[in-house]
Amino acid sequence: MTTQTTKIQSRAEVLRAATSAAHHSLDTSIMAADPFGDVANYGRFLKVQHAFHRDVAPLYARADLGALIDGLPALSRLDAVAQDAADLEVTLSAPETPASEALPLPEALGWLYVVEGSNLGAAFLLKAAKKMGLSESHGARHLAEAPEGRAAHWRAFKEGLNAAPLSPSDEARVVAGAEAAFRRVRALVGVHMA
Repeated sequence: MTTQTTKIQSRAEVLRAATSAAHHSLDTSIMAADPFGDVANYGRFLKVQHAFHRDVAPLYARADLGALIDGLPALSRLDAVAQDAADLEVTLSAPETPASEALPLPEALGWLYVVEGSNLGAAFLLKAAKKMGLSESHGARHLAEAPEGRAAHWRAFKEGLNAAPLSPSDEARVVAGAEAAFRRVRALVGVHMA
């Protein structure tokens, strides 16, 4: 008799699988706009980054999320994006109500998954930015890796994400939050990079 064991997927693994098509579609739309073709294109990419990081900024200040994710307030990259835009004299859009402002905890975790996950791919983006003469201290600060390294940062974030005590019905809401975040970035690409 053979005993088969079923591996239970973590919340992060479920999110990755559930949002892979949305993630791929977003990556394709961003790269189609050639954000590293020249500084003007990169400036449009910064506008997308700024609008999205402005959308998620309130999440980094929330006590309920901070109780789950160690050092959450320090993870926000909004100031770094704004400084990158200032370096390149990119005019940013006027503030609007952040899209994530009143999200319940499960959806908020989905949004954080998207924004924090983007830090992994930022390693490739930083290499492309450096080819244009940008760096972690000029124009590409928001693409810099965390002091502990990208992999360690992502592992620590996933630990908090996976440990969040949610009901089974809340699990679908986490996925819905991540999908909404991907749609938001896709919409911002349409506004700023089309």
